[in-house]
Amino acid sequence: MILAALAIIAGFALLVWSADRFVEGAAATARHAGMPTLLIGMVIVGFGTSAPEMVVSAMAALDGSPGLALGNAYGSNIANTGLILGFTALFIPLAVHSKIVRKELPLLLAITLLGGFFLWDGALARWEALVLLAGFFGLIGWSIYSALTGKGDVIEGNIESELEIHSMTLGRAIFWLVAGLALLIVSSRILVWGAVTIAESLGVSDLIIGLTIVALGTSLPELAATVIAARKGEYDIAIGNVVGSNMFNLLAVVGIAGAIAPMSSVPPEVLSRDWPMVIGLTVALFVFAYGFRGQGRINRFEGGALLLAYLAYNAYLVMTITRTAMG
Repeated sequence: MILAALAIIAGFALLVWSADRFVEGAAATARHAGMPTLLIGMVIVGFGTSAPEMVVSAMAALDGSPGLALGNAYGSNIANTGLILGFTALFIPLAVHSKIVRKELPLLLAITLLGGFFLWDGALARWEALVLLAGFFGLIGWSIYSALTGKGDVIEGNIESELEIHSMTLGRAIFWLVAGLALLIVSSRILVWGAVTIAESLGVSDLIIGLTIVALGTSLPELAATVIAARKGEYDIAIGNVVGSNMFNLLAVVGIAGAIAPMSSVPPEVLSRDWPMVIGLTVALFVFAYGFRGQGRINRFEGGALLLAYLAYNAYLVMTITRTAMG
């Protein structure tokens, strides 16, 4: 148990660090290759910040723990919207200026509904997982199109300034791209082993561990990126990171896990407890940030509401873990 806890801590630390190195290396490599700034921000960086969830879920599915993978995806979306945006907006209200981000919000809502539809029968078949992966590649294509046709969007200038800060030589960029990916895989292996061991020791499902410990850990790169962007006044990057990550989680993370290990029996609490939380937070984010009454904005009150919803949900999960461990 102690060794497993240490493995989780070490796995998280290495995961966050390697994800950061991977994203910076990938973005710098793409820039040296002449890729447009907006395309780097929307595709390379967006993909990279979800890399921890993708790799962890793939490893979990390969190890025969698809519940951990599903919990990681849904739990990460709950953490991204409730904890990360809620916490950030509580101190720094987030205004939405980017037309691209406004277009992504209804798309995220549609993807969330599709994920719930596939799980409605209590299973996730391989063909459904492949549909999600097809949707992921479609999303990549749409992101490329939006980046190429969205010249002059507010978010482009924000991304350009970030790339200038993290510029590096081509050789260094390629090194960190490869080394970061390798360390992501190693740290994910360590983390999954520790999480599964903890779940078995406490007698709780790997779904619960995925929703709590693993989801929080794999969302740390988004938390750091969002807070830093908000402090710099780059509000569209702050919200765009979360929206993009949430779409990637629902399509790629669940899709990869389901394609590797189809889920013949999804725990009923996913539909009665977890998916309603995901869709509820997604609807709230859509209403707050889309801007039905003018400019989209998540104010302090709305940020506090998102954060309280996240804390209440996790308090309930902790109570579930405690009852199981004691009973």
